[in-house]
Amino acid sequence: MNGLVLTGGGARAAYQVGVLSYIAEKAPDVRFPIIVGVSAGAINAAFLAGHRGTPAEVLERLSDAWACLTIERIFRSDLSSLSRRGLGWFWAFGARGNALLPQLRGLLDTTPLREFLEERLDIAGIEDNVRAGRLRALALTATRYATGQTVTFVQGAPDVPTWERARRCGVRTQISEDHVMASGALPLIFPAIMADGEYYGDGSIRQAAPLAPAIHLGTTRLLAISTRYSPSLSEVRELASASYPPPARVLGMLFNTVFLDTLEGDAERLQRLNRLLALLPPGTPNTDGLRRVGLHVIRPSRDLGKLAEGYQNNLPRSLKLMLRGLGVRRLRGAELLSYLIFEQPYLGQVIELGYEDALSNWGELERFLVGGD
Repeated sequence: MNGLVLTGGGARAAYQVGVLSYIAEKAPDVRFPIIVGVSAGAINAAFLAGHRGTPAEVLERLSDAWACLTIERIFRSDLSSLSRRGLGWFWAFGARGNALLPQLRGLLDTTPLREFLEERLDIAGIEDNVRAGRLRALALTATRYATGQTVTFVQGAPDVPTWERARRCGVRTQISEDHVMASGALPLIFPAIMADGEYYGDGSIRQAAPLAPAIHLGTTRLLAISTRYSPSLSEVRELASASYPPPARVLGMLFNTVFLDTLEGDAERLQRLNRLLALLPPGTPNTDGLRRVGLHVIRPSRDLGKLAEGYQNNLPRSLKLMLRGLGVRRLRGAELLSYLIFEQPYLGQVIELGYEDALSNWGELERFLVGGD
């Protein structure tokens, strides 16, 4: 059974759309009954799970949705809104917990994103697709603020399992826009979201095993779409610098750690476990129920940070000024920029790169999707 894992990464998640568009075009009969998403990947996952139609039709609608995205459809970026919320944070830091001050709920107002999701997602279609057998389970991950636990919300067939592990669990629910918003609510920057009676934030914060939900749900072949470019040793050496790193460089590194690094580590663990299981003699007792899970990870062939260079002028003036203050023009500040540019033509180029990468790797990808490991 094919499973699909879509990671976070802000605007970088457009890459997933390009990869899936090529798969839908070349292999229209390939389905992903298990779909797992987190952060920005949760938006793509919910879209795929809810919309009815052929894979090609669904991906065309998803591409159209990304083509309509702008910063203003994610959060309010006008100078008055940013200034008002920024001043609220400033006063809060100096108020020493004064209960009379209004409660802070994130630096940015994400009301436009909720409106966009309500317009574009077909939430009712998730259950329809489950009942029709087109979807076994959709799983979206968020972080429970009350306990710091990673929670995966699961909607699927009656027999799909839930689980309880160290600092993470899977719970059944009827997924809504609240769960999608919660999965991508970056702490302090975006407001926490109430879902199922509790407040949640971005699911990438403490997610140590992003592949685990799909494995718990029963996948036997797992396609994971990463948005992290793997530089060569020579490229790494070129990036070395004796200059003091600007805030944008540090923030870009932190974003990479939160959104991208855990998938790489989890993929290594799964592949190592697969090799160990293959070495066991036939008939060896397997008391833990371990099993081999085919895994294919596709990654960008170009650095999305470098691709973002030169697009700072496509941002609203207020954000442009803020990012300049953080040092985006120096060193690799564009790494941070690549998460934030929900604007054309950057999004179109990222989608096109995903399409081209799927095309370039189609031989290996096709063998994997039709049943190979």
